[in-house]
Amino acid sequence: MSDDVLLDAARECVLAVGVRRTTLAEIARTAHVSRMTVYRRFPDVRSVLTALMTREFSGLLEQASHAGADAAHTRARLVRIAAAGIAVLSADPLFRTLLDVDPELVLPYVVERLGGTQKFAEQVLWQLLEAGHQDGSIRRAEVRTQARSILLVVQSYAFSLRPATADVEEQALLTEFRHILDASLRP
Repeated sequence: MSDDVLLDAARECVLAVGVRRTTLAEIARTAHVSRMTVYRRFPDVRSVLTALMTREFSGLLEQASHAGADAAHTRARLVRIAAAGIAVLSADPLFRTLLDVDPELVLPYVVERLGGTQKFAEQVLWQLLEAGHQDGSIRRAEVRTQARSILLVVQSYAFSLRPATADVEEQALLTEFRHILDASLRP
C-alpha cells in the first residue's frame, strides 16, 4: 500500500470534519486499514496531515506552474504562474476547509515559520527570478529577497482572496495583482 492511499483517506477526513477533528483512527477506518498500518508509515496524526498538506498544496502549485508556458518572457511567466497559484489555492476545497474550519492552524505559517509548501513555492520563484535576470525581463536584485517578497505578496492574496471578494470581483483583484507584480519586477 502506498502512502497516497493513507493521504487520500486523510484528505477525505479533513474535508468532512476539519483538521483538528481528524483522528488517526478515522484515517485508518476511511482507508480500510488497521491503525497499526498507519502507524508504520506515520508516527502520529500530525505527521499524516503535514504530509497531506505538503502533497496537496505543492501539487496545486506545480499545476499552476504550467500557466506561463506560452509567456513572451520570464517576467510574464512568473506573473501568470503566481496569479494561477493564487487562483488554484483559493479554489481548492482542502485549502478552503483549512481556512474556514481551522484557520488558527495557518497562523504559524504566517507569523512563525515557512512550511514545506512555502519553501517549494520560493524555490520555483527563485528559479524564475534567476531566469528573468538572465533574459533581462526582471530587474536585478538579490534573488533571495525578491523571492521572499513575492512569496509574501502571493501568500496574502491566497489567504485573503475569499473574504476580499465579498464586495470586489475576484478577476478584478487578480488583474490588479498581476499589474502590481509585473510593475514591481519590470527592469
